Amino acid sequence: MPNALTCLREIAPAPSEPRQKGWEEVEHTLGVELPSDYNELIRTYGGSNWDDYLYVLEPSYPNENYDLIEWANQAEDLEDFWEFEKKPAELEAEGARVIPWATTANGECLYWLVQPGLEADQWTVMVNEARGGRWEHFGIPCTQFLAASLDGQLQSTILSSLYPLVTHEFRRLAAV
Repeated sequence: MPNALTCLREIAPAPSEPRQKGWEEVEHTLGVELPSDYNELIRTYGGSNWDDYLYVLEPSYPNENYDLIEWANQAEDLEDFWEFEKKPAELEAEGARVIPWATTANGECLYWLVQPGLEADQWTVMVNEARGGRWEHFGIPCTQFLAASLDGQLQSTILSSLYPLVTHEFRRLAAV
């Protein structure tokens, strides 16, 4: 399979001005190293909206609705959620957790599955339905998930049936 970022460039040309991030500071704040494909995705596209539905979060983004760090802080509350909902099997291992990297217009959340002993580039994707306990696991990195979901190679039972659009739309997120 071609590189996922190459596939995304075929779907939507990258903006001409790359995003520069101080990844060391971001990773220090989060307490983890982030996957290299995500770093490249943000450098290339920044925080972004795909097909007027899927929002890729960007670290330290001025609008907290699209700020990866803000969402990551909220994800810590999931431990309380497990008191009322069944925990996905992928999260049963000691030290396993999720970190959000995208959300949708309907409120679904896309996470990295972080498991003990795995490097960031080995993290895979978990999707959680909006306001519910259904989860899906996809054994691929986030940029590959994004590209495969846009070109129709990947199907989710949780994400909207209206996604992806036939004619793709891309826009960088507005700061406010």
